[in-house]
Amino acid sequence: MRGLVVLVTLTCFATAQHQALIDYLERRLLAIEDRISLWHEQTTRYASELRELKQQMVSQLENLDKEKEALRTNLDGVGTRVDRVERELDYLETQNGAQPCVDVDDKLIEQQVTLVQEKQKAKYSKLSDCSDMISSIKAMKILKRFGGPKGMWTKDMSKTSGKVYIFNGTDEDSVYEFATVQDFARSLGMSLSKSLKLPSSWKGTGHAVYNNHVYYLNQVQDITVVKYDMRSSSITDSAVFPVQDHVPVYGLTPETVMDLAVDEEGLWAIYATRQNERHISLAKLDANSLDIEQMWDTSCPRENAEAAFVICGTLYVVYNTAQPGALGSSVCLMSMIW
Repeated sequence: MRGLVVLVTLTCFATAQHQALIDYLERRLLAIEDRISLWHEQTTRYASELRELKQQMVSQLENLDKEKEALRTNLDGVGTRVDRVERELDYLETQNGAQPCVDVDDKLIEQQVTLVQEKQKAKYSKLSDCSDMISSIKAMKILKRFGGPKGMWTKDMSKTSGKVYIFNGTDEDSVYEFATVQDFARSLGMSLSKSLKLPSSWKGTGHAVYNNHVYYLNQVQDITVVKYDMRSSSITDSAVFPVQDHVPVYGLTPETVMDLAVDEEGLWAIYATRQNERHISLAKLDANSLDIEQMWDTSCPRENAEAAFVICGTLYVVYNTAQPGALGSSVCLMSMIW
């Protein structure tokens, strides 16, 4: 009887332990279920917030695109207004005549051999004697819109002529001559011009006119400098430029493989080669025979270069350093007087 009581007691004790274990496990499972439920709620909330953030970002990007387009439109409008103001200023200048501040420009452009102009030249004898140099270059001034988007205009660089010549395009055989820069400015198209048909086509935009001769570039494989006499309408000389592996001389104008320039010292050739690809080179030419007198490798870089010219034996290279939305330019100087 006593053994039965002990057995019943042990059985009850074991049952109580099992029940306690089951209760503990149930509490743990409930706690885990609560945590899983909380995790699901937090995940759902985070996903919802992420979707809202994404929608906000998309909306802001759309607004930024609209503002960017509006700014671009405003910039185009500003550019149009600037062009209009420049044209109006040019028109006012032509209507009001030359002011004292543009006497130098008129002298350099026209250089008419008259007594009045000879008196004006005395005021600027230092510049003519090459004792001074250019200190700064101002912004581009639009004199007239003419022809296609590419080409060049120049004047006869001799002191006895004020004629203006137009090379329209980069691969043509006709040059348009205007008697004066005023004729060019007021001409409707080519109405006041004289057409000069060359014996061969010219290439690029690097030509020059000097002493009634057109010095133009012709390129098939090598670059040829052609000297054309406008008085006799004939080629008086030509020479292959003795440099191989040419590259465009200006980084921003790839159509200009070589650029001819004229100053008080005579005829120059501005060029670049693959051997010295990062910098601009210069050669002094004999204007009569087209022989090369001397050559230089300058320290002026080709990158961002737009144009160059020579005055009093000094090479001036103009660079476009403008960043988007800004305007700017710089100049590299290299004196070649020997």
